[in-house]
Amino acid sequence: MIKTITIEELKPGMFVHKIVEQKGDLSVKSQGRVSSIEMVNVLKKRGVKTLAIDTEKAFTPETKEDIPAEKTAPEPVTTPAEKVKKVSLENELARASKLHAQGKEIQRILQTNLQKEMPFDGSIPKEFSNKLVESVDRNPDALLCLTQIREKDDYLLEHSLNVAILLANFAKFLGMSEEEVQDLSYAGFLHDLGKIKIPDEILHKPGKLTVSEMEIMKKHVQYGVDHLKETDLDEALIQAIGEHHERLDGRGYPYGRKGDEISNAGRMLAVADMYDALTADRVYKAGMSSKKAFAVLMNESPVRLDKYYVQQFIKCLGVYPVGSLVMLSNERLAMVLQQNDSPFMPVVKVFYSVKQGHYLTPKDVDLSQEKTVTVTKAVIASEYNIDINAFFERSVSIG
Repeated sequence: MIKTITIEELKPGMFVHKIVEQKGDLSVKSQGRVSSIEMVNVLKKRGVKTLAIDTEKAFTPETKEDIPAEKTAPEPVTTPAEKVKKVSLENELARASKLHAQGKEIQRILQTNLQKEMPFDGSIPKEFSNKLVESVDRNPDALLCLTQIREKDDYLLEHSLNVAILLANFAKFLGMSEEEVQDLSYAGFLHDLGKIKIPDEILHKPGKLTVSEMEIMKKHVQYGVDHLKETDLDEALIQAIGEHHERLDGRGYPYGRKGDEISNAGRMLAVADMYDALTADRVYKAGMSSKKAFAVLMNESPVRLDKYYVQQFIKCLGVYPVGSLVMLSNERLAMVLQQNDSPFMPVVKVFYSVKQGHYLTPKDVDLSQEKTVTVTKAVIASEYNIDINAFFERSVSIG
């Protein structure tokens, strides 16, 4: 049965059949479920005054659903509210792997909703970001390892997820409060939403963009900010998201802010965003090693990037970041699993013989205890035609 109600009468559990009356320029045309009070507030912000609801489609809002998406993002794994306990890398990897997969799917749905100009429900991505932080609390190395799982066609999904993970670790390293850590991780998770509105031929162009194409690409920041301004998201977070391409010399975009005009959160987001972009494999290029990426970040500071945050970010990840690949002095390749007191002697998983050209039975080695073997350099998988995803799933991930 179709019934007309005012926006003040709209409650979670109702199904919107159509928008009857709306003021303002932002049109809301789609129908769908209303699963949270946040979604009601979004519709109010968009000027919705009167709606038609279908009473036969009323439901009990037991899960958080996007309105009016046709499918629902998976619920993040819940954990007890008590203080998070530290666990081993092996114990956390299984949980972190599921969380990582959920993050990609939530990203996919958020981008679809923006592309179709659907209202934004922040409850799911916010809760998810909090779960990322809890995983970092339990064992920071698990999710850092998972940032190395990359599919070239999923860069847009993985990049924001990885930046959220990097920022959670970075903020923890700097000793920020739990709320600040969660907010930064959340900002990282949402920072590139606007890219979904960039034409595919530009977004996925296998080569350098022309000047005119770059101008179109730059609009992704404003697209994301405009979308988020229609939500209840904290203004400070929206500001940080809007600043991830701003630079201290004023030559960034979209606002051309410089120096103290850029927030600390925006400066941190810029560093994490650039690092992940540099180290990611793309359709048209292989990602660079962590060492080369660090060199680029240092070269960009202090003129364009904040020197303090660049230095602290590098200290946070370590000389050889968790999840990265290294060449050992015995001509074997290994993945870094854990940092030690000495940044040059991490715990690694040895898995490939360069000299013999074949995989080895994976073996964990603590280089701080194994005095005869040292790290000689950081490397990338493509240099040796190694499928790092297949290796990770076979030899590192648990369950």
